[in-house]
Amino acid sequence: MAAVVAVALISADIRFNQMTATRASLSAVVYPFYWLADLPARLGSWGEENMVTRSTALEENERLRGEAMLLQAQVLQMASLRAENVRLRALLNSSALVQDDVLVAELIGISPDPARHQVVLNKGSDEGVFLGQPLIDAQGLMGQVVEVAAASSRVLLLTDTTHAIPVQINRNGVRAIAEGVGRLDQLELRHVASTEDIVVGDLLVSSGLGARFPVGYPVAVVTEVVRDPGQTFARVTAQPSAALNRSRHVLLVFTGKLEQ
Repeated sequence: MAAVVAVALISADIRFNQMTATRASLSAVVYPFYWLADLPARLGSWGEENMVTRSTALEENERLRGEAMLLQAQVLQMASLRAENVRLRALLNSSALVQDDVLVAELIGISPDPARHQVVLNKGSDEGVFLGQPLIDAQGLMGQVVEVAAASSRVLLLTDTTHAIPVQINRNGVRAIAEGVGRLDQLELRHVASTEDIVVGDLLVSSGLGARFPVGYPVAVVTEVVRDPGQTFARVTAQPSAALNRSRHVLLVFTGKLEQ
């Protein structure tokens, strides 16, 4: 009986279009049930989409964080390269003022003994380096070569306690001997008479006596002069002109080799 009624209603709707309003009413009633039935599927799709989006965002953040760190490291390296370029430019400018032949060398090591002020260079006898050869940087004399190998050499710095260099005051030509005291920032002048004309700020240059160092290279600047009325000699200290604890690229000076 129900089947007959259903067929009759369908036929009447097809032929006379009598069920349109009824169908619309039923659709409005049934729609919430369709919405509720589809809710789990839509929630699952939304959750999956959000999980994928969050995972993608985390991966993107991690990639960007790595790129940012890489760029920061590159910026730091660029700053170091810029500073090194400034130092090299100063060194090249100083080499243009030097009348002697020079060879650019790089520091590759320092003495592990804090009491020994020595450095190792990457140039040796293969490049013509010889014992006693003077070493300078962009500011002044650093020391002299005391040991030579084929591809490297060892330099004794001015401030070593075993090193001494004849100097003269650039202002008036007064001569003295500057000796190392084991401090990279200090030299002492020995046997300077209390009556000598020497004042703080005087530039000390190599005198050329002894035929070891070329004449006229900056050695140090006087930082203290102490005159004791009861002493024959004044106590004079000076700060080395060269950047002994900072210079990495230096110049080996070829002068007076035949006189060694």
